[in-house]
Amino acid sequence: QVQLVESGGGLVQAGGSLRLSCAASGRTFSSYTMGWFRQAAGKEREFIARISWSGVSTYYADSVKGRFTISRDNAKNTVYLQMNSLKPEDTAVYYCAGQYYSATVYDWWGQGTQVTVSS
Repeated sequence: QVQLVESGGGLVQAGGSLRLSCAASGRTFSSYTMGWFRQAAGKEREFIARISWSGVSTYYADSVKGRFTISRDNAKNTVYLQMNSLKPEDTAVYYCAGQYYSATVYDWWGQGTQVTVSS
């Protein structure tokens, strides 16, 4: 079992930046893919980014490409999401998730952290 805890959310003005962190415990962190998702009020959960176990491979949703960067530090059991040029439409609860058993299903989820971008 893996426990994931997000932090770093908050209120920021449009154009600003935030860095989210997700600390993992349990199974060996370096053995699984990590992803970030978000869910805005009244909307479905949206994939944001993922990073391979080694950190070599990353993939982004078009909505954040060029503005957000996912990274990981396996020595610290932590994955990050650097968010730049934030827009009001980025307002959502952000979740990190771990993927191990399947390439299409995320097995573990954090509790989420709120990001609010004011215009």
